[in-house]
Amino acid sequence: MERLERELERGPLAHGRPDQRWTLVRIKALIGRLFHVSYTIEGTWLLLRRYGWSWQQPARQATERDDEAVELWKKEVRPQVKEWPRPGVRGSPSRTRPGSR
Repeated sequence: MERLERELERGPLAHGRPDQRWTLVRIKALIGRLFHVSYTIEGTWLLLRRYGWSWQQPARQATERDDEAVELWKKEVRPQVKEWPRPGVRGSPSRTRPGSR
């Protein structure tokens, strides 16, 4: 189990998984490659849980994300490209017949 934990801590990228997420299927395959044994998905989860691993959902955010650039875009660019509806003007769901009073 120590060897498996070391390999898991190295991360998915070290094992050819560029999206940097471990899934049970990937851990099952890693166990098969390292130890030449086959577990079911459920068995893999039970093994991990037995040794204190927990299920976690990663935050879906790109590692390359630049929060300052996103905020700058929201403040300066978005208002220019997004036409906000004028208050008091009714619209129409029809594309061919604009809103009328």
